[in-house]
Amino acid sequence: MAISDLVYGAYERRLQHRLDRQRLPKHVGAIVDGNRRWAKDAGAGVDDGYQAGADKIGEFLHWCDELDVEIVTLWVLSTDNLQRPESELASLLAVIENLLAELASQGTWRLKLIGNLDMLPADSAARMKKAAGETADVDGMRVNICVGYGGRQELTDAMRSLLLEQASKGKSLEEVARTLEVDDIAEHLYTKGQPDPDLVIRTSGEQRLSGFLLWQSVHSEFYFCDALWPAFRRVDFLRAIRSYASRERRFGH
Repeated sequence: MAISDLVYGAYERRLQHRLDRQRLPKHVGAIVDGNRRWAKDAGAGVDDGYQAGADKIGEFLHWCDELDVEIVTLWVLSTDNLQRPESELASLLAVIENLLAELASQGTWRLKLIGNLDMLPADSAARMKKAAGETADVDGMRVNICVGYGGRQELTDAMRSLLLEQASKGKSLEEVARTLEVDDIAEHLYTKGQPDPDLVIRTSGEQRLSGFLLWQSVHSEFYFCDALWPAFRRVDFLRAIRSYASRERRFGH
């Protein structure tokens, strides 16, 4: 074992030991960015980058489990990603399908797909739904996998769902407008029934949300990490948690 590994191991243990267990996040969101850049830097193919990113997700979920995180939301495919070349998109979808199947086979976490799956090829969406459905009775950490997800798309779908629901009850647009409350919209989001994320982590050095959980993250804490997602280490994760635990959350006040 290299000396650097020993040093990092000791540093990780010290970080974890010093965490205040009363101040840890219960819902962690992650924008898993940088797979293609990692592949380019490594002299590997794009597919290798996607696979390395998928492999990291399993590690990340175990790290969250160790700290008793209750919900993890991972953004793995955006609506913008759907515009990529057909061959590249097909490879990415295959990696995501295999990821879901692998996570489901462990029987450890309850998976939920978040996004507009109608935007995906029907056979791919069906395989993803099947894998997630196999975990419906799992009593473990909830894991939201955002596929075909975009914040604006979610809000559009939420408003469409709300208006159709009200129309089915015979309500006019004027009646809906007069009585509309914030909670009415929240009930039609992809994450309805779930608490909002406490902490959102983004890798790759980008310091923006790019539309991730626009509604739900209004009071979230953010942590931006320079590491590309496949190179994201447990020590990076613990630093994010330490940063969160040190903050005084004000919830807009």
